[in-house]
Amino acid sequence: MRNERPRPALSYEPLTPTSFLQRSAAVFGPRTAVVDGELTLTYARLWDRAQRLAGALAAAGVRPGDRVAVLAANGHQLLEATFGVPAAGAVMVPMNIRLSAAELAYILGHAEVSVLLHDDASAELARAAARGTAVLLVPSAEYEQRVEAADPLLVPVEDELSPLSINYTSGTTGRPKGVVYHHRGAYLQSLAMALHTRLDAGSGYLWTLPMFHCHGWCFPWAVTLAGARHICLPKVEPGEAWRLIRAHRVTHLCGAPTVLTSLLAHDDAPAAELDPRLLACVGGAPPSPALLRRALRAGIDVIHLYGLTETYGPAVICQPQPEWSGLDAEESAALTARQGVGNVIAQRVRVVGEDGCDVPADAATIGEIAVRGNDVMVGYHRDPEATERAAPDGWFRTGDLGVVHPDGYVRLVDRAKDVIISGGENIASVEVENALLSHPGVAEAAVVARPDEHWGEVPVAYVTLAPGAQVTEGELIEHVRTRLARFKAPKAVRFGELPKTSTGKIQKNVLRRQAASPADIG
Repeated sequence: MRNERPRPALSYEPLTPTSFLQRSAAVFGPRTAVVDGELTLTYARLWDRAQRLAGALAAAGVRPGDRVAVLAANGHQLLEATFGVPAAGAVMVPMNIRLSAAELAYILGHAEVSVLLHDDASAELARAAARGTAVLLVPSAEYEQRVEAADPLLVPVEDELSPLSINYTSGTTGRPKGVVYHHRGAYLQSLAMALHTRLDAGSGYLWTLPMFHCHGWCFPWAVTLAGARHICLPKVEPGEAWRLIRAHRVTHLCGAPTVLTSLLAHDDAPAAELDPRLLACVGGAPPSPALLRRALRAGIDVIHLYGLTETYGPAVICQPQPEWSGLDAEESAALTARQGVGNVIAQRVRVVGEDGCDVPADAATIGEIAVRGNDVMVGYHRDPEATERAAPDGWFRTGDLGVVHPDGYVRLVDRAKDVIISGGENIASVEVENALLSHPGVAEAAVVARPDEHWGEVPVAYVTLAPGAQVTEGELIEHVRTRLARFKAPKAVRFGELPKTSTGKIQKNVLRRQAASPADIG
């Protein structure tokens, strides 16, 4: 048995992100915390409602350790639950509002949920998902009644490594996995996000990222600890986003590159630099140098982040260096598009070969990205085998392929499943996508493999053109050939809107099925 030294109360307090709201209510009490349509909440009021939600859950029979799910778009209800559910000692299960009733039903059962809070827009979906179960449904009107009538409650956190939430993956390759976060990890990750993005009490954060996705990359807590304003946006509509950005002097937002692309392509996008400048934290696929250049012209600074549900969101950040400001636009964009280094609470990011050893830092040798540290999950809920497979040696394998530059910065090459092997040669889809995106007429691009009798696989591109652009398939293929080896150029280009997940990521699994269909090949 391990000998444990007793922890003196004087110098130890279990970490929990709920404490950030408790502090901000005391320090920033009368300041605006939440803007949700016509509703505005101060920090004092938000803390009061979070505690009353905890009391209402306890009155409904929820006990410490029980699971409480939330099915709602970005808004005050979801934000309150982020603090109120753990204040009751319960474990929160944020649910993706774009999943089907069958998918949600699986999550309710797998997570062993006892209560499901939901907003009006998700009422029908919630009823269908919970049909035939003992789950207590709490719609918006009843939610308000229960919160207003309840006595405040705050259950102390005794073990900072106890579960805070269970966040389910997208499940594109099978059943979604329940990723368990603990209080300590969420607390530290929130501090990292606040520090790296320079949030303060004068900041305004626009919720373009779904709060249910990786707990909003821990920004519900990061924005709160800074005393900044949460500006809620239930759905990413560029026109409404630009209205809110200007009306509330928004300084921060997060999302996939497609979110930033849609904002910059809209008629309301700024023709000159924004005041105040806007910091866009972009995760998912690497932002193309062309997108980064467009953003800078509009007064939008971009920080590239990298992570997964299993890492509380961004575990890696492309940490800007002072010297980069003196570089020309092309060099600066290329550096900014890299994934970067571990954030301030993470361990060093590794890129490992099949033998589990680190690859050389030569910007050329490809390996799998591996991470560990305070911002890596406890494990998969009720799936120890999957947990063991994901971290065979104590380092979590992300499934992403990358290289390490001599300065230690990691660059994502591709998802392991997205690499195209054509005639024995590896083609990184990201590299071809960036070549396509360098064309001024291309707004979005995705490249996947199509089966080929001769080559095994060949690259096929799916492209969304910029408004008003007229570009042919042949022109785009030739454009890529002038930038890459000819065998890397797509063999076909399909034009149209790209399928996306609820978080704005392009669904390459859908495109792969489309590319392999006889209708597409024909």
